[in-house]
Amino acid sequence: MDIHRLILRKISLPLRSPFVTHQGKLHERSVIIIEVSDHQGLKGYGEVSAFSTPFYTAETIETAWHVLRDIILPHLDVQHIQEPGDFVRITSFIQGNQMAKAGLEGALWDLCAKQSNVSLAKLIGGTRASVKAGAVLSLSDSITEDINRMRQSGYERYKLKVEKGKERDKIKQIQSVEPNLGIMIDANGMYREEDLDYLIALDDLGLLMIEQPFEPGDFYLHKLAQEQMNTPICLDESITSLHDAKQAIELGSCQVINIKVCRVGGLTAALNIHDHCQSNGLPVWCGGMVETGIAKAHNLALASLPNFTIPGDLSSSDRYFYRDVLKEPIEVKDGQISVPAENGIGVSVDESYLDQITVQSYTWEWE
Repeated sequence: MDIHRLILRKISLPLRSPFVTHQGKLHERSVIIIEVSDHQGLKGYGEVSAFSTPFYTAETIETAWHVLRDIILPHLDVQHIQEPGDFVRITSFIQGNQMAKAGLEGALWDLCAKQSNVSLAKLIGGTRASVKAGAVLSLSDSITEDINRMRQSGYERYKLKVEKGKERDKIKQIQSVEPNLGIMIDANGMYREEDLDYLIALDDLGLLMIEQPFEPGDFYLHKLAQEQMNTPICLDESITSLHDAKQAIELGSCQVINIKVCRVGGLTAALNIHDHCQSNGLPVWCGGMVETGIAKAHNLALASLPNFTIPGDLSSSDRYFYRDVLKEPIEVKDGQISVPAENGIGVSVDESYLDQITVQSYTWEWE
């Protein structure tokens, strides 16, 4: 690959409304946008989707900035990068920091696809021209109003952020309005071992799945719950690598896996997890992180792969932001989002707006 310049941009976007989970509240979304360009001027974009505080994973925007600027870039010999997977090998000496790695690798994947004159979806073996959209509803959302509005756009799957002890009431409230709505709940690891019987008692609600009920990395309690429930357990934060996915499948800890590119360390790892789950008959879906259109475009390419059979956290550009960083927004039409077919991630970044909302930048060049 021809790689000449890299620019890190820390940006901040105000949210339309606060995004609330039992772990915390977001009023604005700060991310790192990574731009990698070659000597001909082609640009690839990636996104570091860590949060400002370590409530989801141990990484934050500040730690990712440090790892990228002070550790990865000084050690990155681009002459040894022939394709994006080489980046994974070169940075394997760095433990963890999956989101920092994923953001830079994502920019390399976009640039590689553009240099190859193909869409990212085609480059990685995507088979769908469009994917089904899925909505995420935070604790601050006006549930009934939001569901009615999103149903008009054709959303089929709804993921609810919930509070312990209030799950049943919230689900019953929705089901009283829309009895046949496809609902799942996202626990973000809030249950403990003493809650096992309580969790199992939610089995009668007929949910599509329960996502990450127990703490990240606890395959044992998830196994106990799945053995006693018909409702599929889906793992999210517990899956940070292909090895984690293999453990979960071998132990019977889940029936579904949520693949987030940023959480597993990049697209290379996401592809490997997809393939392993497919070969073992385990369906997957693509998770989201309240991200900009750049990360959404990467997610759409990933979700075009054949084993992504469940609608993911894939929504329109205006779901969270008044204005996204793309010139043309990503839109949901009849419950579907088109997978970009242009070269690379297939979307045009609004560079002038990106400059306006940049609060910090850093540039690195190679010969």
